[in-house]
Amino acid sequence: MKLYYFPGACSIAPHIVAREAGIPLELEKVDLGSKRTASGENYLEVNPKGYVPALRLDDGAVLTEVSCLIQYLADLAPAAGLIPPAGTIERYRVLEWVGYLATEVHKGFGPLWNAKLAPEARAAAVSALSHRLDLVEKTLARQPFLTGERFTVADAYLFAVASWAPWVKLDMAPWPAIREFLARVAARPKVQEALVAEGLVE
Repeated sequence: MKLYYFPGACSIAPHIVAREAGIPLELEKVDLGSKRTASGENYLEVNPKGYVPALRLDDGAVLTEVSCLIQYLADLAPAAGLIPPAGTIERYRVLEWVGYLATEVHKGFGPLWNAKLAPEARAAAVSALSHRLDLVEKTLARQPFLTGERFTVADAYLFAVASWAPWVKLDMAPWPAIREFLARVAARPKVQEALVAEGLVE
């Protein structure tokens, strides 16, 4: 399988899941400006949406969207325990967080990437995102991971998006539990492998 990614983008979530699950992936870097890949492919022919991630399966089919890819990869290696079995309440708790991260937290970071955003608009975006992060903070203040003691696909997704804070100049001081979570996840050996492979750390 081949994962199309951009360093530090949300595509690092399925990258981390694959490494945690012991699933080998070929990595293909995408230039999001030119929509060309490192090997010269027209990325829009891979994923007409134009953004990462995309996962090309061994049969040539392509899957997109973080929330889809992290579940798909985790289900390929159930013994890794990255997502509970289908039909269990534990799985729906993980998916509940994945949905929240996708629609509230990931989306909430969106406006902050715009360097030309007016100050009042930025303040409004930060306020909205802060309320979303407050819920995450309360959860992580009482347990190491979003659904309890075990690292899941939801935690890989949170790590991906919350790591954007320095890039968009979001002060994380109000959320010490999230900061501790980011350090804890970053220290995981397989996460380190992903970060090194994407050139994010040496």
